[in-house]
Amino acid sequence: MSSTHSIAHEIRNDFGVPFTHRLLFDRDVLDPANPLVDAVFEREHDDAPPAGMIVVIDQGLADARPGIQEAISKRFFGSALPELREIILIPGGEASKNDPAIIDRILESIERHRIDRRSYVSIFGGGAVLDAAGFAASTAHRGVRIVRFASTVLSQLDAAIGVKNGVNRFEKKNFIGSFDVPVAVICDEAMLDSLDQRTWREGFSEAVKIACLQDASFFGSIADSADLIREGDLDAARPIIRRCAKMHLEHIANGGDPFERLEARPLDFGHWSAHRLESMSGFDLNHGEAVAIGICLDSTYSHLIGRLDKAAFERIIDVMTRLGLPITHPLLSDDRLIAGLEEFREHLGGRLTITLLEEIGRGVDVHEMDLDRVRDAISVLDSIAG
Repeated sequence: MSSTHSIAHEIRNDFGVPFTHRLLFDRDVLDPANPLVDAVFEREHDDAPPAGMIVVIDQGLADARPGIQEAISKRFFGSALPELREIILIPGGEASKNDPAIIDRILESIERHRIDRRSYVSIFGGGAVLDAAGFAASTAHRGVRIVRFASTVLSQLDAAIGVKNGVNRFEKKNFIGSFDVPVAVICDEAMLDSLDQRTWREGFSEAVKIACLQDASFFGSIADSADLIREGDLDAARPIIRRCAKMHLEHIANGGDPFERLEARPLDFGHWSAHRLESMSGFDLNHGEAVAIGICLDSTYSHLIGRLDKAAFERIIDVMTRLGLPITHPLLSDDRLIAGLEEFREHLGGRLTITLLEEIGRGVDVHEMDLDRVRDAISVLDSIAG
């Protein structure tokens, strides 16, 4: 006798939650005469209880701008603003994401200073520090309010804008993380003045990435300005940074998958190998440098399998080179790189999905890679680099 089974009693209600994602560009935001900070931290209503705040600063930023702690203390002195209860300095770069003790230190400060869900963790720094401190804030009380003060090119046009936070574990990039929309992302272009040449240049790989995927005209603008950008010309870089940031924000808000529940992550073009290269190098490669190499690898592969024409492939390599970014690395030939494809699939949580290029301005998702052609692409890049 066959038996039939009905679905258990189900109650279902699909719902959405509205978010506001604020991205603000200005200069000298810690100047008392600049009202931007007051507007961002404005109380919800006059009788709201006073909020508290801790500040986390990238050590690299503090070293480059010795007066920043005093400037923060002075700017946040006043009854209308959150009460500043502690300033914490943490290492810049991937070091902040590799050490669990740093996360514990921030969490201990949140607990000790009674930073509640209506209080703030304000983070000043580059993408890695924003990731690490943001992860701590987003897990305390299931989410303390985060304000990001992005201090590098990479963070202002990309890293600070995402709704992701994460830290590295098991030698895997962003193995532990969370999604949390910040209260605001504040991009102070004065903070870019103190960047060293390497840190300045690396951020523009992310601008090339989104231009390759979505906007051939934007790619042309980057190409036109590449030589000036390489030399640190802020007037040439400013429209590139702001347009790239706007495109990233629009993708997050209107792309249909801000919390990455689906398989495809089109803005990860070039990232499967980039993440692997970072960890394989012991994070001696900066993220932006690794992304530049990853974009060149996937562009070369796209050309070799007949998707991307030769002229477009050569333009991408030329722009990366003129920006002063690497196009290859000895670790590309390491067999461990290929293992990064499986690691990337696990990170996506489904089948492998890699974005390639059909033309500049138009990406396409594929679900397998020809490993022999990947190796051929590596050889092509090595020969171009000489």
